[in-house]
Amino acid sequence: LGLALYASSLCAASGAAFLYHDYCVIGAGPSGLQAAYFLQRAGRDYVVFERSHAPGSFFALYPRHRKLISINKRYTGKSNSEFNLRHDWNSLLSHDRRLLFRRYSRDFFPDADAMVRYLEDFASLLKLRVQYNTAIIHVTLERDGQAWNGHYFLLTDQDRQNYKCSSLLVATGTWVPNVVNFPGSEYVEGYETVSINPEDFAGQTVLILGRGNSAFETAENILGVTNFIHMVSRSRVRLSWATHYVGDLRAINNGLLDTYQLKSLDGLLEGDLEDLAIVKDKKGKLHITLRFYLENRNTSAGIDSVTLPQDELDNFATRAPYDRVIRCLGWKFDFSIYNRSLRMMPGKGNKKKYPQIKPSYESRSTRGLFVLGTASHSVDFRKSAGGFIHGFRYTTRAVHRLLENRHHGVPWPSTVYPITQLTNSIIKRVNEASGLYQMFSILADIILLRENATAFEYLEEYPVGVLAELETQTGRKAPNGLFVVIMEYGRNFSGADKDVFYYNRAVGEAQHAWQSNFLHPVIYYYKRLPTEREMRLRPPGWPLPRPDAIHHVVEDFLTDWTAPNAHILPLRRFLENCLSTDLRSFFA
Repeated sequence: LGLALYASSLCAASGAAFLYHDYCVIGAGPSGLQAAYFLQRAGRDYVVFERSHAPGSFFALYPRHRKLISINKRYTGKSNSEFNLRHDWNSLLSHDRRLLFRRYSRDFFPDADAMVRYLEDFASLLKLRVQYNTAIIHVTLERDGQAWNGHYFLLTDQDRQNYKCSSLLVATGTWVPNVVNFPGSEYVEGYETVSINPEDFAGQTVLILGRGNSAFETAENILGVTNFIHMVSRSRVRLSWATHYVGDLRAINNGLLDTYQLKSLDGLLEGDLEDLAIVKDKKGKLHITLRFYLENRNTSAGIDSVTLPQDELDNFATRAPYDRVIRCLGWKFDFSIYNRSLRMMPGKGNKKKYPQIKPSYESRSTRGLFVLGTASHSVDFRKSAGGFIHGFRYTTRAVHRLLENRHHGVPWPSTVYPITQLTNSIIKRVNEASGLYQMFSILADIILLRENATAFEYLEEYPVGVLAELETQTGRKAPNGLFVVIMEYGRNFSGADKDVFYYNRAVGEAQHAWQSNFLHPVIYYYKRLPTEREMRLRPPGWPLPRPDAIHHVVEDFLTDWTAPNAHILPLRRFLENCLSTDLRSFFA
């Protein structure tokens, strides 16, 4: 008996043992692998947990019809690798030239299977430390004054193995389907399980719930075989070329807009899905009614007693019965594995599908917990590209640089130049840098001036939302003023209701640069670092507080800001006025 008790106590002790790493990354999708790459290059102690047997498990399933909407532009006419990343929306950042996505697909809109192969190679060729078949099912905190952040993160997997880390990087994405519950919702098929064989829909009438790319992708697949397709959602259609937000409806999927506007039976409707109800008749047809009709119904009288809207309004739009109803409402973050001690709270309004985080991508409630990738998109939702690979590869690098400074005393990378190189340095970056270009209004280059403006220090792609914390977050000092170089669209040019093709929409003259509509560089000058209060009180729609001076580089049709008179000369004169110095170079 004593031997048995001793053996059982040993088993219990071994089960409770914690495997420690400085950094734990949950999820081996694109953002998790990108974080692992930077941690490995820096020689840090880390591990990545992946519930599946391979990286990128989301892309093994989605999009269901396998066509990505991230562009793969293999030719740009340029040999500059940084510039080419502006038009490569799938590659992750690495030193290995073999890991460029154009080597995996020749398609402009690649197949999702190519992304799966790419992520597998990225993990294996770079020998990233990924622990597969490990599903983290619970995360909690352990207070400890000796820990980096005053606590450790304790993780438990499906086999009850425990792990401990000082910093937790959450890269799980948004993968839980959004579901709306209403009477009859049991008759609705989900995007994640519905058939992708068009022949299964031949001669059928279909209603799709949703208005995003997954809804239109589903419609595009069956458009040619159905009787007609109706699509209903609370919000109007947002076209990405009008909003300049890559997550809105892309042209590759919008065939149903043609058939709707050209009156070929298909149609779009607006309505609150929670007000709907679905009833099934004896023939298996699905009828749309309103929830309050069912609430007033005599339940003992059978289905024939249900009042349909067309009983009172005989031209009700959705009076025709449907054979199938499909839910395509997107995804949300999985909060279920996080203990209440972490205080992982959903955002508010249209950001409730994401966890609440700061502009530094750190949890608002728990120090040392950072959210990466798609789940971090609350920082720039409907603004920039932070929810997509071509955006979050740069925000992940920014988070790594913040962590390097905080925990290892490695300041944010910077380069010091003589002041005569200021104009050239800005022109080079705005013409080449991909991070500035993709994460417009979110990431910016920071130019810290030295005393008497004799030299400057250049920091690349810093999150402008934490500009007031620049000195503590980067380990760099800003006592003599600074320039902030950022990319912006015109203030009133983007929106679902905007006409972005109106005549004279572009500006060509340097004196009207402030009226530029398309993406263009903007330089803010501050005599001192803005305070947190000034950041909070900045004008609506502005990425930064009011500066001491501001300069817009006029938009360019070719996004090539190298014209001597239109671009470079006005910029140099602006810089000279701010610094009260001559930036021209003279040669004996």
